[in-house]
Amino acid sequence: MEEELKCPVCGSLFKEPILLPCSHNVCLMCARNITVQTPDGETPVQSRASGSSDYDYLDMDKMSLYSETDSGYGSFTPCQLKSPNGVRVFPPVLPQRHCSLTCPLCHRSVSLDERGLRGFPRNRLLESIVARCQQNRASSSSSSSSSSGAPKCQLCDRNPVDATVMCEQCDVYYCGACQQRCHPSRGPLAKHRLVPPPRQVAAGGAAMASGQPPVAARKPATCVDHEAENFSMYCCSCRAPVCTKCLEEGRHGKHDVRPLAVMWKQHKCQLSQALNGVSDKAKDAKEFLVQLKNMLQQIQENGVEFEACFVAQCDSLIEALTRQKAKLLTKVTKEKEYKLKVVRDQITHCTMKLRQTTGMMEYCLEVLKENDPSGFLQISDALIKRVTSSQDQWVKGALEPKVSSDFDLVLNTDSLLQTILQLDFCHGKVEPGPSVPPAPFLQLEKCCTRNNSATLAWRVTAPTSTPIDGYILELDDGNGGQYREVYVGRETVCTVDGLHFNSSYNARVKAYNTIGVGPYSKTVVLKTSDVAWFTFDPSSAHRDIVLSNENLTVSCNSYDDRVVLGTAAFSKGVHYWEVRIDRYDNHPDPAFGVARINTIKDMMLGKDDKAWAMYVDNNRSWFMHNNSHTNRAEGGINKGSTVGILLDLVKRTLTFYINQKQHGPTAFESLDGVFVPAVSLNRNVQVTLVTGLEVPKNLNQ
Repeated sequence: MEEELKCPVCGSLFKEPILLPCSHNVCLMCARNITVQTPDGETPVQSRASGSSDYDYLDMDKMSLYSETDSGYGSFTPCQLKSPNGVRVFPPVLPQRHCSLTCPLCHRSVSLDERGLRGFPRNRLLESIVARCQQNRASSSSSSSSSSGAPKCQLCDRNPVDATVMCEQCDVYYCGACQQRCHPSRGPLAKHRLVPPPRQVAAGGAAMASGQPPVAARKPATCVDHEAENFSMYCCSCRAPVCTKCLEEGRHGKHDVRPLAVMWKQHKCQLSQALNGVSDKAKDAKEFLVQLKNMLQQIQENGVEFEACFVAQCDSLIEALTRQKAKLLTKVTKEKEYKLKVVRDQITHCTMKLRQTTGMMEYCLEVLKENDPSGFLQISDALIKRVTSSQDQWVKGALEPKVSSDFDLVLNTDSLLQTILQLDFCHGKVEPGPSVPPAPFLQLEKCCTRNNSATLAWRVTAPTSTPIDGYILELDDGNGGQYREVYVGRETVCTVDGLHFNSSYNARVKAYNTIGVGPYSKTVVLKTSDVAWFTFDPSSAHRDIVLSNENLTVSCNSYDDRVVLGTAAFSKGVHYWEVRIDRYDNHPDPAFGVARINTIKDMMLGKDDKAWAMYVDNNRSWFMHNNSHTNRAEGGINKGSTVGILLDLVKRTLTFYINQKQHGPTAFESLDGVFVPAVSLNRNVQVTLVTGLEVPKNLNQ
């Protein structure tokens, strides 16, 4: 975690950190050092000594919003001065116009307003964590130090002596001799900062002896513009805590402002949830490192074993093979070294990423321990993004070995003597091993739709080493939604019924065998019919029902009402069909409408709760559902009349038209599920069904 607590400019633990608009942090003194004037400003003038320890801020020009397309002019222009961490610094400047500061991490520049560095909020949360870390370090140093109170050198082999310096970057104590031998002030180590080690007065006073006062409870955060006001609200538009006076002044009048405590808890919850994902990835990474380290030993053992077998084969050959043996042995060694190098590089890379992730996790856990809402919300958005981004780094391929521990080299000893000089390794196995089936090929010329059914055909072109056990056909929901399995079996032709009318379905297929499931085929799009074509269904009709005219005309043998259903089913869209009255004797009451599949079929349609219908005589009509009669309307039927039924599952209505005169609409109480056209009649009525009709514009209400 300590890397999260070090300033990117000086490389030391943060001192008086301030939060930049890009969500990165720098020390206050470091921010002064990297603040420069833009070309429009005047020449920088030397200010008072940069070593001043007072806590005043530079007074700079008005801060503008930083731009993604900033020219980059700022702290990264050529300069001879560098911080211990390699960042170029500049002499302090007096308060002037056109001053800017460039973040040393993301290189985004921001101009300063008249408040100067006071315009950046102080990261009190980070400051508290740094202080707590220093206090813990001082306590641990106190418990391990000698009675003289000085920490011991950590590199002395025997009888460690008192340390004379400590490297802030390495976090190691050195005596004079070990410092000259192991940490010389030259080369890359010349940038490290060596400081005197803390002296311990007593075990109980470790924090005071190291110059670090105990961490005290912080006062509630106050507004930068109204120092007497505490933060009480949080502006979601500005992503900053505000006080009541800021709201009274109208700065955030049209912004989304919410209570500070609510947003604090919400962001803590988001960060905790993101940490759970990263924690799982870190656990997988640790297991992956163990796997890679085991692979090193396995590769070593397999390499030695392979070399021994190869040498035994070569020794059994004639003398002419001797010269070629050395060349082939070199290839084996190179293959082994290549595999070892790849695995070692992968271990190094994965270890570095894991260390960064672990450090970030520890830092986030420390942040979650804080009870300062405003301080937490200052950095929560950036931390959530970092945690999410860190989780995305652990993709599936990142936790898989790049090479195999096996050596895919085969030596064929059956070659003839005259081919020995051309003998070489064969990369890969001699015979392909078992594998999953390839992707099937959809035969577009055989794929078609009819009404609300779709037929698909496919085949496998490439040969497979393992026989195919079956296929899995998947279709989406007709709206581009998730796929679902509609067929599993060995056949290569499948017809899917009961689809929605006027819908486009995406279909794909894959094969499987004893090894596993193969890849998907290319996707084919199938569009169902715009209008519904259907007949009466003889399989579900009452036994007294008589069908003729290719199941389009229906009559009945009973004086009681009997129900017959259609072969189509509807669950969305708008649908229209008509029924023509062929025979009408003795003024019966036939009913027309829609029903569930399991509606009662030995009484009038609409008397149970599974049907919605209009029953009509020669003078008037009624709407009926669950034996409830409503919406009486004048106008009846006779021989030759036409009854139109309009089912609108979008508006949730059912409308009837008797000789084009509207009856309804009537609203559905329930529209979930599947509805089928339905008719009930007795022996005094005969009707004919007319389908495949578009919705008449003058009828669609």
